[in-house]
Amino acid sequence: MSLRPTLETRRALPTMEGAGVHLHRAFGFQDPSELDPFLLFDDFRNDRPEHYAKGFPWHPHRGIETITYVLSGTVDHSDSLGNSGSLGAGDIQWMTAGSGILHQEMPKGNTQGQMHGFQLWANLPSSLKMTAPRYQDVKGTEIPEIIDDDGTRVKVVIGTFWGKTGPVDGIAADPQYLDIYVPPGVKKTFPVDTYRRAFAYVFDGAGAFADASTPTGVLLEKEVAGQEVNIRDMSGNRTLVRFGTGDEVTVQAGPEGIRFLLISGAPIQEPVAWHGPIVMNTQAELQQAFSELRNGTFIRPAH
Repeated sequence: MSLRPTLETRRALPTMEGAGVHLHRAFGFQDPSELDPFLLFDDFRNDRPEHYAKGFPWHPHRGIETITYVLSGTVDHSDSLGNSGSLGAGDIQWMTAGSGILHQEMPKGNTQGQMHGFQLWANLPSSLKMTAPRYQDVKGTEIPEIIDDDGTRVKVVIGTFWGKTGPVDGIAADPQYLDIYVPPGVKKTFPVDTYRRAFAYVFDGAGAFADASTPTGVLLEKEVAGQEVNIRDMSGNRTLVRFGTGDEVTVQAGPEGIRFLLISGAPIQEPVAWHGPIVMNTQAELQQAFSELRNGTFIRPAH
């Protein structure tokens, strides 16, 4: 077995999308080969309704798949195919935009006004860019959870892990999407297919990935037992961890434990022509998509 080294850690950056939704972006609109087949990852977390209530009004997508995972609050959605519904806490939606779809996503907070969820964009290979759009909506109760003897918890959102298989299937990137909690002080190793690109996104607690004996990152002052001590926070809240090659990832949980998403997928390794919500292989295909948006032929009739 070979341990995947940590190539990079970086904090997600605040930005705004839609009609003024405040969120943090871990990656997106940069080098698409960096985490191929994944293009973008957003953490939309807020407890101020004025920062998310206007949501993401009607907008197009083509050539990608979007994965929305809700932790708290709800997301109401509707689209040009006539679908509509609501994602609640723990639910996931995988949308294959394919040849083209128009949809809207409107977040709502829970009873305390809190909203938290993630959206990941996965690229489609050229052979599937113009496939028929489809949705897979999955309730949180359908997502299997594994609890190990040491208290580690793994929700298998997509893919197969430790003998359990998530309910979403037929995805081009053949991804694995895990929601992992490791208790305080526990060191844990997780297998990752050698041929996949992989990243972790830490959203609660902190810990050190790869060589846990030499964590890197910012030094934080934390009061423990009445004394000021230095705590190494290699990857804490809203931190992306990008891994090199290998077939396993190791994490050493900090004093408050760590919760993170561990996501991997098979790289597509094709040219990317990308502008906003449209991702194609060539500039000509991109220009055609926007021309169709202008003249009203973007949505293809169902066959």
